[in-house]
Amino acid sequence: MDHELTRILYVEDDPDIQAIAVMVLETINGFTLEACNCGSDPLAKALHFKPDLVLLDVMMPGMDGPETLKGLRAFPELATTPVVFMTAKVQPQEVEGYLNLGAVGVIAKPFDPMTLAQELRDIWLRQ
Repeated sequence: MDHELTRILYVEDDPDIQAIAVMVLETINGFTLEACNCGSDPLAKALHFKPDLVLLDVMMPGMDGPETLKGLRAFPELATTPVVFMTAKVQPQEVEGYLNLGAVGVIAKPFDPMTLAQELRDIWLRQ
């Protein structure tokens, strides 16, 4: 990527997981975060917030992660925004499926709070 990762849109329906990730990414690592807890909210938020990266839970009520990714890709200004999925099921076949949908990475839940920011930076740098 030609610029630094600073702005993350984070979509997670579990309030405890979301709170830990926000604390780690925003408070400790200094990222600017916009968080929401369902799949339909990030479409409008992403257009306004203009994230460098979207961190997206796979399983959510209503509009799940893959549907949300498709929705984001429908907007030209978000068509190339990198998306990283978070999921409790990190099976090689599923990871391949998420990457085929256009995700640039997959992070396992539960995640290690002390390494989450570095994992995102590593994915960012591989772009």
